[in-house]
Amino acid sequence: MSHAGSAGSRRARLGAISFLNTRPLMYGLEEAESLFDIVYDVPSACADALSVGAIDVGLIPAVEYARHGSGLIVPDLAIGAVGEVLTVRLFYRGELGRIRRIAADTSSRTSVALLRILLHAKYDITPEFVPSPPDLDAMLHGADAALLIGDPVLPLVETGDGDTGRHSLDLGHEWFDFTGHPFVFAFWSGAEGALSATQVARLQRARQEGEQHLPEIAAAFQRERAGSAELYERYLHDHICYDLGEQQIAGLKEFYRLAFEQGIISEIPPLRFYPNP
Repeated sequence: MSHAGSAGSRRARLGAISFLNTRPLMYGLEEAESLFDIVYDVPSACADALSVGAIDVGLIPAVEYARHGSGLIVPDLAIGAVGEVLTVRLFYRGELGRIRRIAADTSSRTSVALLRILLHAKYDITPEFVPSPPDLDAMLHGADAALLIGDPVLPLVETGDGDTGRHSLDLGHEWFDFTGHPFVFAFWSGAEGALSATQVARLQRARQEGEQHLPEIAAAFQRERAGSAELYERYLHDHICYDLGEQQIAGLKEFYRLAFEQGIISEIPPLRFYPNP
C-alpha cells in the first residue's frame, strides 16, 4: 500500500501540460502556493522530466506509464475522450490504405502508439513514422500523412478540411468505433510517497472546480490565441472527459493489451493508485 502521507507538507514539483484541455485540471493550482511548484511543458517532455526525477508528479502520456510502470496514479482524474476528441488527428491526402510514411508530432507518445494500433488492427497498414515538429504543411510536404495533437489542431477544426483535398481521422472516434471503450490519453502519476493525501485531494478539487468554470477557461484561452471561444468551450465540455472511472480503466487496459500485442510496450503494467482521500 502507498505511503502517500509521507510527503507531509512538502511542496510537490508538478509537471503539467500547456494545452487547453489540461486547464480545467489546473484550475486554481497556481494559487495553491503551499502545495505545488508547477512546470509546464508538452506531454512527452513531462514524461521525460518525471523519469529523471526533475519533477515529483507529472501529467504523463498513458503509454509512458507502461514504459516506466513503477509509479502510482492519482485516482478519478484523466485527460480522455468518449468518442470524438477533435484534437488528436491524422491528416492525409489520397487513400488511407496507400499511406506509407507518417510525420508524427513530437509532442505526443500515446497518440503515436494509438495510431499504430488503429492502423494495424483496424486498417491493416503499418507505415513508417518519422518524428516532426507540429507544422501541418511541412509535415505533409515530407510525408503521406501527419499526426497532429493538441492546440495546433484547433484552428484546423475551425476551418475544416474544405477544398484542401485533405482528409482527417479523429483518433478518439476511431478508437471508440473499434473497441467501444473511452480512451485515456494522460493522467497524473508519480512515485510512491510523492504526494500527501492533502495534495491528492487538492488535485481532485482543481478538476471539480475547473469543470464548473469551462466558459471562463475558454474565454481566457480565446483572449490569448484568438479563434472561437464557443469552439473552445464546446471542445472542453463535449469532447474532453476528465473521468478515470471503470469504463476509462477498461479502455486503458485494452490499450495496454493491444500495445503489448504489437510490441509497442514490453509488458502490461498493473494500475496502482494513490489512496483516494
